[in-house]
Formats: sequence, C-alpha cells, structure tokens
Amino acid sequence: MIAIPWQARLGMLLVSCSIIVYLTKLTLIDNISGTVEYIFNSFGFLFINVLLVTLVINELLSRRARNVRLEKLNMVIGTFFTEVGNELLELIIPADPDSDDFGSAFILQEKKHPDEKAMQKVACDHHFQVDKEKINFVEFRNFLQDKRNFLLRLMENPVMLEHQSFTSMLQSTFHLAAELGHRQDPGHLSISDQAHLAADVSRVYRALTYEWVCYMGYLNRNYPYLYSLAVRTNPFDSDIRVEVM
Repeated sequence: MIAIPWQARLGMLLVSCSIIVYLTKLTLIDNISGTVEYIFNSFGFLFINVLLVTLVINELLSRRARNVRLEKLNMVIGTFFTEVGNELLELIIPADPDSDDFGSAFILQEKKHPDEKAMQKVACDHHFQVDKEKINFVEFRNFLQDKRNFLLRLMENPVMLEHQSFTSMLQSTFHLAAELGHRQDPGHLSISDQAHLAADVSRVYRALTYEWVCYMGYLNRNYPYLYSLAVRTNPFDSDIRVEVM
C-alpha cells in the first residue's frame, strides 16, 4: 500500500473544505452567478496572496530562523574562546615581536564600547609573523592535544557551517594540533621544521585575532556582563586583572 505524503493529505483536506463551503453557499443561498463571481475574485487574489506569503512572510520566518542559528553559533564561539581561544592567544602573543603594534585599540579597559573599526584596521595592517625562537612547541603541543577532543566536537557541530571564517580558523587550529601531534620531540626540531610550524602558528594567530575582534563586538552589543569578563581576560592586555577593583 502506497503511503500518501502529509502534504498531499493536507491539500486534499483543504480543497475538500473549500468545495463544502461553496456547495453549502449554493444550497442555502442559491446564487450560482454570485458564487462563480466570488470564486473568480478569490482566484484573482490568490496570486497576490502567494506573493505575500513567498516574499514577505517566508522572508520574516527565514530571518528569524537565521537569527536563532546565529545565536547558537555565537554561543559556540563563546565556548571556544573560554576553553581554547583566549589561552591559545596568550601562548602566541609573546612570540610576536610586533605585538605592541596592537596598541590602545586592543586595550578595552575603561572603554564603554570597543572601537571595532579601529580594531579591525589594526588587525588588517598587522603582519602576524611569530618568532620561531620564542615559541615553546612543547607547550603548544601539550595544550592542543589536551583540547583535541573539544576541537573535534566543534568541527562536527553542524552550526559551524553557518560561519565560514570561524570554520576556517578551527581548521587551521586543528591542523596545527595535528602537525605538533606527529612530532616525536617538539623540543628538538630542525630549523626548517621550526619555520614550518611557526607559519602554521601565524596562520592560526591571524584568524584567531579576527574572530576575537568580532566576538568582542558581539558581546558588547548583546551581553554586557559577558563582555565585562572578556575585557578582564583580554589576552592582548598585559595589565589586566580578573578581579573587579
């Protein structure tokens, strides 16, 4: 026996209801010409009705669904920075000889709102080239291996498909974790291997900084109390204090 889809059953039910209404009208009122005119008037408005449903109502519903997905995505991004992102930046920034170039734009204490445009410009102009001599590859390897399962779960999250740049940053981070995981002794690497891994770190550094700037703006606009904690754990500010003074 062939199962009838619910859409077909719903369509037959609605058409049947319309037929019953028209037959009832003909039976009780006995006005064939008026009924036919009413049917044609209804069909004439049907196209406008489809237009309104398709372009207006559907767009409103799609926008609402998109906002819900973005909200879930930002929750995931917040979890990433809490568990991995901030600490990873704290490991990378000391190896950046030009980290002072971030300047006051990235110092968020005493600021009511972050200047996102200024931060984005500074990040865009920054070189993001780390010094391989200042990187503790053993510490990097241990940290990323500890977070490997967490990164895998994030990569498997379907919500990540909504944010291409964040997904690319996760891929870069996971690639760095995989590279370091295949080194038997990260503390004793050749010069060329150190340069290769330093390039991977620089790639993560750039992507991570851009995502951090966007996330700070999002928190400031939507969750001031979370933004307050993010300011007090700012990895770009060496003078931060978590305790509220």
